[in-house]
Amino acid sequence: MDANDKVIQTLKSAGKPMKAGEIAEAAGVDKKEVEKAIKKLVADGKLHSPQRCFYDIKK
Repeated sequence: MDANDKVIQTLKSAGKPMKAGEIAEAAGVDKKEVEKAIKKLVADGKLHSPQRCFYDIKK
């Protein structure tokens, strides 16, 4: 499972918006990798930012 999948899975499990650091800690992935994955997933339209520095799955 790559970082993108782990980010999405972690957000689904949490059921609420999370910060990059929280996602990294919960997924057991380096924060830099999570930040790269978030950037790509936002560009792909899979994630959005409901408030500054928080990310959630786009519904």
